[in-house]
Amino acid sequence: MSGNRIWAGGSGLNVIVVVNQNSANSVQLGNDYCELRGVPPQNLLRMTTWAGGSINWSPADFQTNLLDPLLAMVAARGLTNQANFVLLSMDIPYRVMDGDNQNSTTSALFYGFKTNTAPVAGIDSCSLPDASSNSYAYSELSIRQATPNTAVTNSFLAMMLTDTNLAGAERILRHSVLADNTWPTQNVYLAKTTDPARNVRFVEFDNSVFENQVIGNYAVSRMDTNSTLFTNLFGLLTGLGGLPLYPDAFVPGAVGDSLTSFGGQILENSGQTPSLAFLEAGAAGSYGTVVEPCNYTQKFPDAVDYFYQARGFSLAEAYYQSVLNPFEGLFIGEPLVAPFARPGSADWSSLTNGAVLTGTTLLNLNFSAAATNLPLAQADLFVDGTFFKTMTNLPPVAGNVLSVVLKGTTINYSVPANATLATNAAGLAEALNAQTGLTHVKALPAGDRVELQSLDVFVPGSNVTVSAGATIGLATGLTTRLTAARPAFLDTVAKGYEVMTVYNAPITGDWLQVTFVKTNGMMISLGVTNTVSGSTVGTMAQNLVNLINASPALQAADGVSAADFFDYDPYGQAATQFTVYARTPGWPAAQILTTLNTSTNLPATPAGTNPLEDNVADLRPRNHLYAASGTNVLAVNFACDTAQLPDGYHQFTAVAYEGTSVGTQTRIEREVRIQNTSLSATLAALPTGSNAMLGQQLQFTIAANTTNIARIELFTTGGSVGVATNQAVGVFAVSAAYLGLGLHPFYALVTDQAGHRYQTGTAWYQIIPNITLTLSGTPPVLAWPTVPGSQYYLQSTTNLASGFQTVATITATNPVVSWSITTTGNACFYRVQLAP
Repeated sequence: MSGNRIWAGGSGLNVIVVVNQNSANSVQLGNDYCELRGVPPQNLLRMTTWAGGSINWSPADFQTNLLDPLLAMVAARGLTNQANFVLLSMDIPYRVMDGDNQNSTTSALFYGFKTNTAPVAGIDSCSLPDASSNSYAYSELSIRQATPNTAVTNSFLAMMLTDTNLAGAERILRHSVLADNTWPTQNVYLAKTTDPARNVRFVEFDNSVFENQVIGNYAVSRMDTNSTLFTNLFGLLTGLGGLPLYPDAFVPGAVGDSLTSFGGQILENSGQTPSLAFLEAGAAGSYGTVVEPCNYTQKFPDAVDYFYQARGFSLAEAYYQSVLNPFEGLFIGEPLVAPFARPGSADWSSLTNGAVLTGTTLLNLNFSAAATNLPLAQADLFVDGTFFKTMTNLPPVAGNVLSVVLKGTTINYSVPANATLATNAAGLAEALNAQTGLTHVKALPAGDRVELQSLDVFVPGSNVTVSAGATIGLATGLTTRLTAARPAFLDTVAKGYEVMTVYNAPITGDWLQVTFVKTNGMMISLGVTNTVSGSTVGTMAQNLVNLINASPALQAADGVSAADFFDYDPYGQAATQFTVYARTPGWPAAQILTTLNTSTNLPATPAGTNPLEDNVADLRPRNHLYAASGTNVLAVNFACDTAQLPDGYHQFTAVAYEGTSVGTQTRIEREVRIQNTSLSATLAALPTGSNAMLGQQLQFTIAANTTNIARIELFTTGGSVGVATNQAVGVFAVSAAYLGLGLHPFYALVTDQAGHRYQTGTAWYQIIPNITLTLSGTPPVLAWPTVPGSQYYLQSTTNLASGFQTVATITATNPVVSWSITTTGNACFYRVQLAP
C-alpha cells in the first residue's frame, strides 16, 4: 500500500472483499482488487461452500454462505469499526429469490431481504413496501452516521464486480481505478427519451443540474434524445429497454444506467440491455433491477448521484444515497472510485521506516488540508490494516458561533453541546428560517449542507448575496467551520411546468378548455369538444395539446409548449396526462397563469388558476452553505503504548479524515519494529525469490528464539492458514492454487507460554500461471501464459546433455507472450524460466 493516496469516504481499509473459493476467476479478481486498492489481507473473505451458480440463491443460501460468514468474520477479525463496503468478486449469485420475492444480493447486504406487499397491476414485484425505504438516501452523510433504519444487521455499501469473463472484469477494474484524483470535466448527459414508461426520471434532472452548477460543475446537462452513442462521457442516465454503447463511451470513474425492467439480469438473456453493458463501455458503476419493478422512480438512481460524486463521495456512497427503494436493484462496479476527492498531504518525517519502538512512543505527524473549506477533523491509527486508536479528534465545539449574512441581515447560530455536522446544519437552517420574513430565503438541511432558496420571484440570484463564517464565540477554541458555495445565489436553467390530468370516458358534448395569461397580460383560450360517440379522453387531450403547440400566440419566448403526453386508456384507465412548459427558463418566465376547465363529466387537476410552478423548488435561485469541523493543519501528538501490540514487524497507517460528511481520507504509512520483550522469531520461505507458480506448494518455516512457545500461526490473504502448538519451530505448507493468482503476503504470529507475542516480517509471493509452452504455425511461434510486468528467460539448446543457454530476456506486456523461432534445420529444444 502506498502512502499519501486519497480515497473519499473510504479506502481499502474499509472494504471487505468476498471471493467464491470454488471459482478461480473470482479468487484472482479479488486478489487483484486487494492489490490495486490496498486491501489488508484479513479483509478478504473466502466463501467456501457455494457451487450453485452465479445468478440465483435462496435467502437461506444467501445467509448460510455469505451473510453469516461475513458478519462472523467482521466480528472475529476486529473489523466492526472499519468495514463499510463489500466488494463481491464475480461468480457469486446476484439475485436472492423466495418465490415472488426477489431482491438483489447487494441490497440484501445493504439493509436485509425485503418482501413484497400487495401486488400492483397483478405483479407482486411491482409493490413498494414501506420496509424497503432507504433512510440513507439523500442524507449526505457517511453510512456510519446514517445507517438505514430498516437494516436488521450490519449495513454494507455492497457492489458486485463482474463480467461474462475474467478478462472483462479485470478491464473494468483497471479502468475504474484510473479515476483517482482526476477531477473529470467530461460531460454527463441526463437523457429524456421518447419512451414514456422509461423516461420518468426526467423530473429529477433539473435538480441535479442545478446542484452541480451551484458548486461550479457545469458538465451535467439534460437533453431530449434516444441516442446513447457518445464518447468521452463521465455519465449517462437514460431510459430505454435496449441501447447501443461505444466500447470507449466512458472515462474512468463514470456512472451510467438505464431505467428499464431487467437491467440487473446481467447474466441472463432478458431481451433488454443489461447494466453490465455500461461497465463494458468504460463506466465504473451501474445499476439495474433483477426483477420487474414497474417504473417507480424510487427504485432507480436519482440523477443527483452526480452531485454527490462531485462533492467527493465515493461511487458506492453516491449511488446508494440516490436510490430511495433499492431492494430489487443490483449495484455493480468499483465502490471506492472517487475522482473528485480532494487530496490533503501528510508529513511523518519524525518516524522513519524501520524504526524500532519500545514502551510508550510519541507519534508526531502533521496533516495539511487540501483547501480552507475542507478542514481535517480526525486522525486514526491503523496497525497492519486494522483500526487501533483514534489519535486526535476535533468535532464542533460548543459555544462556537456560525454566522450568515443574507442580503444584509445577519443570522447567528450558537453550536450546542455534543453537536455533529448534521445537527449544526439542521440548527442553522432552523435559525435561518426564523428570519425568512426579513431575508425571503428558505433553508433546507441535508447532512452537513444547507440548501438556500430565494423566495423573491423577480429578484435575480445575483442580487441575493450571502457570506458565511464561524467565530470562537464563548468556547475556548474554534473548530467549527461554515462556508458558502458562492457569494451570490445562482439562477436556474430549468423551465417551469404544470402537469395536467383529465379523467373519465367522454360523452358527446364534453369539452376541455385551457386558458393562459402571459406575463404581459395577454390572454389566450383554447378548447376542444367531443363530437363523436365512443371517443377517449386521450384523444381529446391529444387534440388540446396539438392546439397549444400550434397556437401562434404561444410560440414566442413568453409562450408555452405542451409535451409528455401519456394516455392511460390502453392500460385500462380512462385518464390522460400532459405537461405545459414555459418556453423560457427561469422563475419569472414560469409566472404564466394557466386554468384548465372541463365539462362536469371530465374531472381534472389541477383546480383553479396556477403559475407553471409544479417544480418551484427547481426554479428558485439557489445557493449552498457547508458546515465542517477541524483545522487546516492537523497536528497529531499521540502517545502510542506499543506494549498493547505484538513485538516484531508492523505497518502503521495514519489516516486523517476531512471534517465534512464526505470524510475524504489522507493516508501515510510507516514500517516499524516493536521490541518490548526478548521474544523474537524468523520466517523462511521456499521457493526462493518473489514469484511462485500456481501449481507449487509454498513452504514456510517459523523458528522462535526460545522453546517455551505456546502457538505459532501463519497468516496470508484471507486470514489464518495454519497453526502449530507447543513447538518452537513450525513448518507450514500452503497450496498456491488455494490462494489463486495474485500478490500475497505471509507473516506469522508467535505466542509464548507467558502470553508474549511476536509478529515476523512479511514475505511476499506473486502467484503466477504455470508455464505451459505451445508451438504452432509456420514459421513456428512459441507462446506461454504470463503475468504482465514479469520477466522471463527464454532458453534453448540443440543438445540436452550440454545444458540450456538464455537466448532472450522478455518482459511480458500481455497475458500471453509469443516468440517467433528462426529455424536452422537442426533440432532445437526450448524452455522458459521466470526471472527470480
